Amino acid sequence: IFCAGANIRMLATSSHDHKVNFCKFTNETRNSIEDASLNSSQIYIAAVNGPCAGGGYELALACDQIVMIDDGSTTVSLPEIPLLAVLPGTGGLTRLSDKRMVRRDRADFFCTLEEGIRGQRAVDWRLIDHLAPRSKYEEAVADRAAEAVARTDRPANVQGISLNPIERTIADDSIDYTNVTVEIDRRTRTAKLNILAPTNAPPADADGIHALGDQFWSLRMARELDDAILHLRTNENEIGTWLFQTSGDAALVAAHDAT
Repeated sequence: IFCAGANIRMLATSSHDHKVNFCKFTNETRNSIEDASLNSSQIYIAAVNGPCAGGGYELALACDQIVMIDDGSTTVSLPEIPLLAVLPGTGGLTRLSDKRMVRRDRADFFCTLEEGIRGQRAVDWRLIDHLAPRSKYEEAVADRAAEAVARTDRPANVQGISLNPIERTIADDSIDYTNVTVEIDRRTRTAKLNILAPTNAPPADADGIHALGDQFWSLRMARELDDAILHLRTNENEIGTWLFQTSGDAALVAAHDAT
């Protein structure tokens, strides 16, 4: 993941609904990171090598550790107040005070600094966890990653599943996936999302699911539905009502859920 923060000029000229969707999506991204850390034994390390402002820093705050380069110019900041006259209200202040236990007076002052805070002061204020000079920065990040791997309870010899690009066909008023279809009616400002049930029985065990990889129905359908929802939210702001329906064999769906 790479993020330097939001494009302030882009947001300034965006419609209200675009800003709302932007904030919702960034919130969901950060919440999903923290949920994975809490419930899936995943560890996220933010490697900060350059300006890390606003939404970029809030993404780093969602991670378990923040490692920053000490090069005299790299900073972390929440500059929404001096730049936009709005509070960093999509999790920035909350994560500073409640998650990183930054003193409230320091958190308040930090949010007034357009230029942000760098170096040892960022460590002392608990804005970051680790600081490394340029010559040792990559090594420091690698060491933190190695420490995280050493602490995990996941088996060392287990092979993960590769997630290949999602296959879809986008037309003027429709989006077609393997297990999801979207039909858009612009006159009524509605979108109908149809989720197709599997046509085959599920594998008998976890090894069979692993062999199918990202083609396992439950995983493929969930990825396609997530992609469709993101597309509608981002590109179809005039579509105000979404209708969800399913078709196919409910017994096969239940069988996949039980596998």
